[in-house]
Amino acid sequence: MSKKDPFKYFHSSREIIRLAVMMYVRFPLSLRNVEDLLHERGIDISHETVRFWWLRFGPIFAAEIRKRRIEGMRSSHWRWHLDEVFVKINGKRHYLWRAVDHEGEVLESFVTKTRDKKAALKFLKKAMKKHGGCEQFVTDKLRSYGAALKDLGAADLQETGRWLNNRAENSHLPFRRRERAMLRFRRMRSLQMFAPVHASVTNHFNADRSLSSRSIFKQNRAVALAEWRSLGVA
Repeated sequence: MSKKDPFKYFHSSREIIRLAVMMYVRFPLSLRNVEDLLHERGIDISHETVRFWWLRFGPIFAAEIRKRRIEGMRSSHWRWHLDEVFVKINGKRHYLWRAVDHEGEVLESFVTKTRDKKAALKFLKKAMKKHGGCEQFVTDKLRSYGAALKDLGAADLQETGRWLNNRAENSHLPFRRRERAMLRFRRMRSLQMFAPVHASVTNHFNADRSLSSRSIFKQNRAVALAEWRSLGVA
């Protein structure tokens, strides 16, 4: 059976839809910023159209990126860096739990209202169900991690240290820039929907510019863009 075409019945071309979704999710731009930038390119759409497109196609593109990357990410089983980010939603503090592998790939994002053992256990079970186990868990000194890992029989795999978790701390920066551009989130559901999509797109376009020569960086960037343009193809 042939794959369903997600672009069917849409009047705009799939190239324009992919461009709008990429601009909004990848860069710290507002919906109206994307509308203005597309208008300069001769594409006349409303910012509400951009919102509809990212809500409709963002999860589809992210799922396809994850499927492609998980197949080739066996090294991610080596070490996971676990950390949580404080996020304000309507003045109330929530927690965005994130698992990052040793190369900076964001493996899992999960939002909770609490930061206790129950929340940590739920987050770890979700991550391990999707990616399997790993050989080492690097965390901060939050006791919830230790209690959750003990329940999972992996307490001896936990490692804590003053600078050991810098990999996770640095991976929060693109999300923080995006959060400021969106003027924060208004619903927990919106955050839970956006965080995995943003993580997948960031992973996809992350070419480690500082670790490669200009020619290799340009090559990697061209490959990532070509793959992006093939997303959602029936």
